[in-house]
Amino acid sequence: MATSLEQRLAFFAAAPKLPLLLQIQRGIEKESLRADQNGILAQTSHPDAFGSALTHPSITTDFSEALLEFITPVSNSIEDTLNELDAIHRFAVSELGDETIWNASMPCRLGEDEDAIPVARYGSSNTATMKSRYRLGLGHRYGRKMQTIAGIHYNFSLPKSVWQELHAAENSELPLKTYITNNYFGMIRNFRRYAWLLIYLFGAAPAVSRCFLNGKPHQLEPLGEYTLYGPHATSLRMGDLGYQSDAQKNLHICYNHLDFYVETLRGAITTSHSDYEKIPKEEQLSSGLLQIENEFYSPIRPKRVTESGEIPLGALRRGGVEYIEVRCIDVNPMLPVGINAEQIRFIDAFLLYCLYQDSPKCDDDNNAEISSNLLSVVNRGREPNLELNQHGSPRTMTAWAEELIVDISRIAEQLDKAHKTDSYTQSCKAQLAKVHDVSLTPSAQIVTALEQRHDTYYHYAMEQSLQHAAAFRERGLSTEEQQRFTAMRETSVAAQAKVEAEQQESYDEYLSRFYQQYQDL
Repeated sequence: MATSLEQRLAFFAAAPKLPLLLQIQRGIEKESLRADQNGILAQTSHPDAFGSALTHPSITTDFSEALLEFITPVSNSIEDTLNELDAIHRFAVSELGDETIWNASMPCRLGEDEDAIPVARYGSSNTATMKSRYRLGLGHRYGRKMQTIAGIHYNFSLPKSVWQELHAAENSELPLKTYITNNYFGMIRNFRRYAWLLIYLFGAAPAVSRCFLNGKPHQLEPLGEYTLYGPHATSLRMGDLGYQSDAQKNLHICYNHLDFYVETLRGAITTSHSDYEKIPKEEQLSSGLLQIENEFYSPIRPKRVTESGEIPLGALRRGGVEYIEVRCIDVNPMLPVGINAEQIRFIDAFLLYCLYQDSPKCDDDNNAEISSNLLSVVNRGREPNLELNQHGSPRTMTAWAEELIVDISRIAEQLDKAHKTDSYTQSCKAQLAKVHDVSLTPSAQIVTALEQRHDTYYHYAMEQSLQHAAAFRERGLSTEEQQRFTAMRETSVAAQAKVEAEQQESYDEYLSRFYQQYQDL
């Protein structure tokens, strides 16, 4: 019996269907700290020149007032997506004065006082208050330093027209919405099985400044006086130093079905956690194990654009999965915007592989194996002869990686035919070379640079960031680009003012109405 991989390869191979692969939609959200000229976390407010962080479509903030988030619109062109991300960087650099964009996942220099990490502010509206209090809650729960870690979120989807074609070709009796949602959850389960491959190939956070840990226990080794690293680590951001908590370790979210996913997350949001009951009410949204869905730190999330005031779980229940958000991508300090076209092409082929491949439901044993494999590659991915577990049996990472890339290359070949290029296949070849030669991985290149130059992580990342900033500054903005960003700034400021002027209910009423939606799911 043909696997779904073979069936879907055959479906897209047919001449009339091949152009459907041109319709892949993507968007990028890239986080970057603002640092002062000494490489210390900026204490200044979100620049007025950027506009309103609450309502600007392209430039906002994440946890901290100093943690920028650059957002590209949905596009089916890799070139357009990267050009827009590049333009946002050029605009931001032109307005930052002596500050710079810290182009790395692990943070710049941080003081010992966590209060010196300013929580993001969004104005006086109820929405703004809620966003800031959520972040205050994160600071209490996980520490503000952890929240200064930056990453790239990669949003991926197939348009409805492609799903309609697949739905018809596979003679599915499911309603289209259910069919699409089930397929995205299948993709998510496979992504979780194989995400370690992306961590090995693109992990770019093997080291961190000692000030990030402030004497806290860790398993890292010193690299000079001011830097800590994992000798074979790939992405410290995705391990115990990153978005982890003891409370969440006991949280078992099910990806086997939308209803299970909604119910397990809903339960975590509506169930009070004793440790969090001690946090002042005005400095968090609730005492729930999770305040809202976004607090659940996962390498991948099912998503749907929410309507005004709607909770994310409500949007999923209403319309099903619309796109997926990949969250395990490090900011590569060697690349001007942290990611490039070669990497995106491989990620697209990888995600299609996760969609095409059979995706059995997961149980507790599978989930434990998935977590173990991911952490092994996070902490020891460049270790010679590293073994992972596949269906309960040990297997060398390199042999498994080779097998996966061979299958992913078959999808890359179809993408090349659709795009009339060989770039996707070349990207697969570049990734296979990393499997055969660990020195080609970003994490190895960063460690080698630190060792050869006897450098600190801070000096290395600062030098990279300043070089990129200088190049952005030199290229500058066209008149049209300047006018566009000026218009977005003014429109965003007006939009925030409108939200604040039209507000009628109290914050407590607003929050109560928001949380009632979880009870009504």
